[in-house]
Amino acid sequence: MFPNKGKNFTRVPKEMQINYMPADFQFDVNEEYALAILTNPRRYRREFNQLIYDLNMSMLMHVATRMGLSAEQKKQIPAAYEKQHAYLRNLYYEDFLLLQDSTSAIYQTWYDNQFKGATEILFEVASKYTCTLVNSIIAPMVPMNDGTIYGKGNKVETPCGIAITEGLAPFLQKLKDRAAIQDFGKAEGLLQEKVEKVIAELATYEVRDKKGLSKQMKTKFFGVNVSSTEVEISAISIAKIGFRLEAFFKVSLNPNNQVVTVTLPQPVILSHEVYPKFDRLSIGWMREVTDEDFNRAFNVLREEFRRDINQSDAYDKARAQAKEILNTMMGPVIKSFSSKYQLRVQFQETPTDREFQTQDTFIDDRR
Repeated sequence: MFPNKGKNFTRVPKEMQINYMPADFQFDVNEEYALAILTNPRRYRREFNQLIYDLNMSMLMHVATRMGLSAEQKKQIPAAYEKQHAYLRNLYYEDFLLLQDSTSAIYQTWYDNQFKGATEILFEVASKYTCTLVNSIIAPMVPMNDGTIYGKGNKVETPCGIAITEGLAPFLQKLKDRAAIQDFGKAEGLLQEKVEKVIAELATYEVRDKKGLSKQMKTKFFGVNVSSTEVEISAISIAKIGFRLEAFFKVSLNPNNQVVTVTLPQPVILSHEVYPKFDRLSIGWMREVTDEDFNRAFNVLREEFRRDINQSDAYDKARAQAKEILNTMMGPVIKSFSSKYQLRVQFQETPTDREFQTQDTFIDDRR
């Protein structure tokens, strides 16, 4: 419809030239209302027909404005479209139901994303008929020279191109963004379950350490050492650092920034097992070693292990590991809502009392 490159535009009479005008596509619709119609077209058949009518009329009027048609020409558009709407609405409806039924298994992923699926189906159906509709109504009103449109001005494009790229596509993208929010609201509980499972199974950071303790206990009689007991203990510490999601856990969506935020509690020591081993035990003839003596030695080792953990970067590593795992495992899940959405992992600002959360276990290796 447009002239080939190199054709002399100046030879075309002015009355055959189209002056393209700048314009913004106008289609005022309640997005939640539209999504309710699209997800249940059988129930809202009349509303579905009206939605198609309003959408097509908005695209036709936008194309007319962009191509500089006169007010008199624009007045002819509603009547021209009315002649086609009766059968077009049936085509839209039947094709929409057919695609909705045949692709339901495709659009149903781990969560019920019917809102997003409905917008994608509408785009597929509308794209099928929009060009034919626009060309049949707008083309007869546009001056042509041997079937060619000569345009100048702002963003020169075919009538079909204007309708699709400036009208249909932006509207349905806006509707799809809203659909992502609706789908997220319905799937938030399932998403939380998935995050909980990932954190519980994968995001536990293990810290291993080994220490030794040498202790000499003497027995005095009238101020004189008469017996000496020597104890040498080595121990292996295995501490698991993770996140107690029952203490705090939140998943939220910000549609303005298109970010899904997972907020985790600060990491704590979930379990701490200490495996002591007696490397040497020499008991003096007047010295009896009691369980209390052993427990004091164990507690010294336990406190040293704990102090080292708290002063190390173990908690930072646990946070970094949780972020990496969630981005790897949950990033694609978030993208299934919308390709524009990003996952952000953050941690509760007020840390949980790490000491209080810890469960210690001592494995007694005394023979």
